[in-house]
Amino acid sequence: MIVKSQDRIKEIKGTLLEQLKEEKAFWSYDPETVSLKNLCDDQLIAMTLRYLDLEEIKQLFLIFPYKKIKEAWKRLLVPEGDYLYTLNRFFAWYYFKSKNPDAYLKSLQTRHLNSMFR
Repeated sequence: MIVKSQDRIKEIKGTLLEQLKEEKAFWSYDPETVSLKNLCDDQLIAMTLRYLDLEEIKQLFLIFPYKKIKEAWKRLLVPEGDYLYTLNRFFAWYYFKSKNPDAYLKSLQTRHLNSMFR
């Protein structure tokens, strides 16, 4: 069930951001310059999926619609191909209910590459 309270949503986003900072997810930036004001929702989603654990990922589904999370994953993580293959395969199967994660990822990556060369 999605949280409706804007205060609670902001609290969860803030907690996720702090955990990402603890994980050194923003290693190329001064941590003091990274805030919710300059981090869009898609980036928060992608960084959480990439660097944090299942409990934190579960928090995403409390504050964002399923479709928004899936679109951010497809747009920001899937194109990384082999580098994040195992992680993306898990996400395809576990969160996005793909019956054949390998084929699903291949089709998403192919679509991404085709869109780059249009």
